[in-house]
Amino acid sequence: MKKNIIICLLILAPLFARNIFFTRSGKVSFFSSTPIEDIKAENDQVTCILDLDRGEVSFRIPILGFSFRNGLMQEHFNENYMESDLYPNASFKGKINDWYEIDLTDKAQSVVLEGTMTIHGVSKFISEKGNISIENGNVSGDANFQIKVADYDIKIPKILRENIAKVVDVNIQLVLKKK
Repeated sequence: MKKNIIICLLILAPLFARNIFFTRSGKVSFFSSTPIEDIKAENDQVTCILDLDRGEVSFRIPILGFSFRNGLMQEHFNENYMESDLYPNASFKGKINDWYEIDLTDKAQSVVLEGTMTIHGVSKFISEKGNISIENGNVSGDANFQIKVADYDIKIPKILRENIAKVVDVNIQLVLKKK
């Protein structure tokens, strides 16, 4: 019996000792600019998990969490474009390239994240630059990149195509705490 307990502890110990950082209050915003109209939305409900031992990252963004200055824009975004009842979340699962060569400090370091981004039910491999640092025991990360609306099968009605940019600027800011 004691032998079985010891074997179980040896198998399970690495799972409990992992260096996991986490947040449920990350921020993501996007900006769409056309000559006719600028559209901006923000969401502070991003969940992100970072395995500091392996450089693995995953995050989830609830689509209904985006808020717009115009309620009608928000309604159209959720019902007509993102179909948030069918696709309630966007997500990313991947890793930070060359993770084992990075020495985290309080100075932001440029990194490349690679993995699968899923938006509107469509998954695509992406490779984007970001920054990462650690200060006061918290890991901070940010990234700015662009998303092509058509890549994720988001349909824009013909009458509104001139109002919505084909490429949307995305900004992500995260502060993760030890789990």
